[in-house]
Amino acid sequence: MGKLNLDPQVVAKARRLAERAAEPVIEMARTHTTVSVERAQLRLAGLSGADADGRPWVNHLVDAVRDQVGLEHGVALPVWDALRRESYADLSALAQAAALGAVTFRLPSGDDAAAATTHARAAAREGITRIDRRRAERDQLLTEVGDPPKPWVYLIVATGDIYEDIPQAQAAAREGADVVAVIRSTGQSLLDFVPEGATREGYAGTYATQENFRLMRAALDDVSKELGRYVRLTNYASGLCMPEIATLAGLERLDMMLNDCMYGIIFRDINPRRTFIDQRFSRQVHARAGIVINTGEDNYLTTADAVDAAHTVVVSQLLNERFGREAGLADSQLGLGHAFEINPALPDSFRLELAHAQLVRELFPDAPLKYMPPTKHMTGNVFAGYLLDAFFNLAGVMTGQSIILIGMMTEGIHTPWLSDRDLALENVRYVRDACGALAEDFVPRPDGFVVQRAKQVLSESVDLLERICDDTLLQAIADGTFGVTRRPADGGKGLDGVVERADGYVGPALDILETEDPHAGHRPQTPAGSVQR
Repeated sequence: MGKLNLDPQVVAKARRLAERAAEPVIEMARTHTTVSVERAQLRLAGLSGADADGRPWVNHLVDAVRDQVGLEHGVALPVWDALRRESYADLSALAQAAALGAVTFRLPSGDDAAAATTHARAAAREGITRIDRRRAERDQLLTEVGDPPKPWVYLIVATGDIYEDIPQAQAAAREGADVVAVIRSTGQSLLDFVPEGATREGYAGTYATQENFRLMRAALDDVSKELGRYVRLTNYASGLCMPEIATLAGLERLDMMLNDCMYGIIFRDINPRRTFIDQRFSRQVHARAGIVINTGEDNYLTTADAVDAAHTVVVSQLLNERFGREAGLADSQLGLGHAFEINPALPDSFRLELAHAQLVRELFPDAPLKYMPPTKHMTGNVFAGYLLDAFFNLAGVMTGQSIILIGMMTEGIHTPWLSDRDLALENVRYVRDACGALAEDFVPRPDGFVVQRAKQVLSESVDLLERICDDTLLQAIADGTFGVTRRPADGGKGLDGVVERADGYVGPALDILETEDPHAGHRPQTPAGSVQR
């Protein structure tokens, strides 16, 4: 029954409603593809690189196929048919010729189609085998260097220059960070291509590229061996290239990816249909790669009131859980997000926060929850901000959160200095070490304020899910249910990249991801209930 004595029938009803609300969206994702899903499958098959202007070869190849025969049957049939017919050495040579308009694509039939399908599936298998090997490397490193107990301390670096990010990330690990997130350059989610190579300029962040992933993962491996504990790497699988970035993350052994069912829709105005289709493929890749997703419900509370909209966070978490499980993610990979964003001037604000955090902990007992620090009500008073962050750290320890993103006392003033990060790490270390296993002793009074507030939020969540089942999730998003912002199903960026699959569609990587157990032969990274330090 847990500490909140939640009614199990109410909890079960909430999950049933979330499943019903999600099903039409899942069916849409099963029957459609996008330009990014097709590009991701080519990346799994080994195609990389870009032209002299930085336009990736995967973009050239998918665009050429789309212009000539469409994407309704996928890129695999026309691409591998052309490889066989015209004797190009590899996908790169074919893509370069296609960029010059020198390749004629067709939809093969009969024996030609069978042969193209066979070769495409073999290439997809090679890519997925590479992801399997990288996951096995993580398992081996966790055995060799050890895994830090929860809560994991999560810290951000974001200079724009990958070669500046690396020493900052290593320094953060030495000061106690267990997870390093490289914030992505502002606006990258709106790019319909993935930049190539190591990058040294970004805007409030560093570009997500395969080479940047490789460099940072290697650097954190070095510091992991130095420290005797595995340091995880996080980036962002969202935006118009969500499937491709997820694929690159799997190939380069990232450990976590920001991947939310509605964040890109609400906060980046990316088309809802495009987002949900891209997301299903990206999460299938994450499941196979053993990557923990981080969802973005915390962002809703930056635009909506954290008390009035608390139930929308829970509803989104239930939907993220359903979408994630359907895509093959284990509960140990569902890093559902929430945040400490209640106005500190509100009476009983800390008690309300404890109710919300404990409710999420009990609804998702096996999920590595990611708890976000206060941002909305941080001011120029750095002393008050430092105190508020300490209360956030206390709430995280008391309610057994799994991943705690460190709060910055200068949040909202400037990009944090290294000294700010050091003080933030000192704050979380003190609270965590002083409290120890305080979560064991925190038991709210039965029918007291915390328990009643938690039950109220759960009840409001059920009511909202019932309305969503009646009106559809896409309509709820259009109505501004989450984060206040209204996003119609046919609006936003990227809808022109959505294609309904035809009969006979061939997606070789999708076939493998959908028919094989992504977790066969792999243990979970760390049980969500591991001992707290």
